[in-house]
Amino acid sequence: MAAKSYGSIIGDGLWSNNQALVAMLGLCPMLATTTTATNGLGMGLATTTVLVLSNGTISLIRNLVRPEVRLPVFVLVIASFVTAVELTMQAVFYELYLVLGLFIPLIVTNCAIIGRAEAFASKARLDQAILDGLAMGIGFTLVLTVLGGIREFLGQGTLFYQAHLLLGEGARGFGLELGDKFQGALLAILPPGAFIALGMLIALKNVIDKRLKRLRAARVSVVEPAMAAGAAEPATQ
Repeated sequence: MAAKSYGSIIGDGLWSNNQALVAMLGLCPMLATTTTATNGLGMGLATTTVLVLSNGTISLIRNLVRPEVRLPVFVLVIASFVTAVELTMQAVFYELYLVLGLFIPLIVTNCAIIGRAEAFASKARLDQAILDGLAMGIGFTLVLTVLGGIREFLGQGTLFYQAHLLLGEGARGFGLELGDKFQGALLAILPPGAFIALGMLIALKNVIDKRLKRLRAARVSVVEPAMAAGAAEPATQ
């Protein structure tokens, strides 16, 4: 495949080809675990770690794996790193691991990871594969965190509740609470609320993309005539 610039790889991962808002991959953990911003951030960081490690490994072995067995090999690599991440979370973030539960081992089935392995890492250099995994993971993590924050704030009146489960005891006072009198919208923390909030984020991204496209088109319409006029002046002289 043609080498992509670092800027293009980062732009694709964070915005243009965001796996949650554009490719619509990884919906199961995204909708199930984002009841709070802390849960979304924890799941996003775990997924990012697996993405970076699996992309780098697959890029290193891409010339050693026969085409007919590449997918089983990719799944085996991903499953190995998911197991390592799961055991690490059990040892370091046990309470958060209990909250996320089954969805940590289910990272193996996240189509975003196997998709990047097949579409990019298996055809790219090591540095590009690692950067792609990092950019895609950060983009995915941002969506999970924002989605979790929206649902948590509307449903419970809190933001980054129990952040100490992920960030340590120093973050126990970190976060926002509207108080016991706040009556949240139960729909926000239920599955339908997850779909509605995600749809709103996708709609917002589409609106921003359309406005950016109009701005670029307007700039081109101004710059091209000016360039054409500048090129025509020497000829008339």
